Amino acid sequence: MREIVHLQIGQAGNNIGSKFWERINVYFNEATGGRYVPRAVLVDLEAGTMDTVRSGPFGRLFAPDNFVFGREGAGNNFAKGHYTEGAELADTVLDITRKEAEGCDCLQGFQIVHSLGGGTGSGLGCLLLGKIREEYPDRIISTFSIIPSPKVSDTVVEPYNTVMSIHHLVENTDETYIIDNEALHDICFRTLKLSAPTLADLNHLISAAMSGITACIRFPGQLNADLRKIQVNMVPFPRLHFFMPGFAPLVSRGMRPYQAVTVPELVHQLFDAKNMMCACDPRRGRYLTAASIFRGRMSTKEVDEQMYNIQNKNSSYFIEWIPNNLKSAICDIPPRGLKICGTFIGNTTAIQELFKRVGEQFSAMFRRKAFVHWYTGEGMEEMEFTEAESNMNDLISEYQQYQEAPAEYDEAEIEELDDEDDEEY
Repeated sequence: MREIVHLQIGQAGNNIGSKFWERINVYFNEATGGRYVPRAVLVDLEAGTMDTVRSGPFGRLFAPDNFVFGREGAGNNFAKGHYTEGAELADTVLDITRKEAEGCDCLQGFQIVHSLGGGTGSGLGCLLLGKIREEYPDRIISTFSIIPSPKVSDTVVEPYNTVMSIHHLVENTDETYIIDNEALHDICFRTLKLSAPTLADLNHLISAAMSGITACIRFPGQLNADLRKIQVNMVPFPRLHFFMPGFAPLVSRGMRPYQAVTVPELVHQLFDAKNMMCACDPRRGRYLTAASIFRGRMSTKEVDEQMYNIQNKNSSYFIEWIPNNLKSAICDIPPRGLKICGTFIGNTTAIQELFKRVGEQFSAMFRRKAFVHWYTGEGMEEMEFTEAESNMNDLISEYQQYQEAPAEYDEAEIEELDDEDDEEY
């Protein structure tokens, strides 16, 4: 068994985590009396969220020691979560994480659920990421990061918190699944035909994708994919590890009796832009790599044929200098209530749209130094804003560079590129 230690940080992280624990069993330790206890650490800088989790239907599931909370809250301020309030809690969280990791036979890695717009998920989340990376450099760190959506903004300083977080995520994670509420809202409204989707509905979608990604570690299957295999097959360059998740089948309750879910239908849905969980259109970029994890009894031959067809028909959307850049995995056991389903992970250059959007909002405010005093007051330097912004701009240009890279260089261009590399060094 390869274990995963799960951390949920901040209000959004804990709300998603609560949904996630309704459906899962890879992350459990066996306690006395045959009870199973999640290998999870629940963290927030205010006590309210923890009280909600405790009093919820799954509150009794978690070890009481694994709830860590502060008194003040981070007040939507990255600096409070990273330097002041959060820094006081970080060692306690690390101790509990260490204890969970030591209890594992074969620790595969860490999974962190947080949002980037608020203060705790971004500030404390990134602080813990750095510390876990230091202590467990050879383990995989994967994060499910909720990014602010273009139309719905909860707080005015979201762009600051998000850009600071991306700065840390680029350096310290192995796999980051980018999710945004607007895309989830559209899926609920357009596809599932829910007239007024609640946060619980959105979180249910996220938890479906999360459990799909780890299904192969938890159940037997014909073709396996664990976190390490996903990383090796999905990340062509170390900084470009931001993925777009999707899930299928997504059908409204009314349509369910009229639709037979087949492998071709599943593959079609997985690659449909409407099913993506973050608000950027994959048709505006190109896939560096993509992976599909199928669950249920199905023929591997049929899966391979369908994947081959998708890549052939849409070859212009796949980078041609990475051949066979579609990975598929099949796990025999479907989730409750479905015969077959699939989870999609795409590493597409189109994700730069998302970073550009946040970057524009960031620079519009930072140019005028709006709200900066709240951050410098907690001990942050203005320099950090500039560094974070330039790191994100570099990331955008890297995506752009590979999107436009030609299939073949001629010899003169290769020499020119070598010269550029020499100059850099």
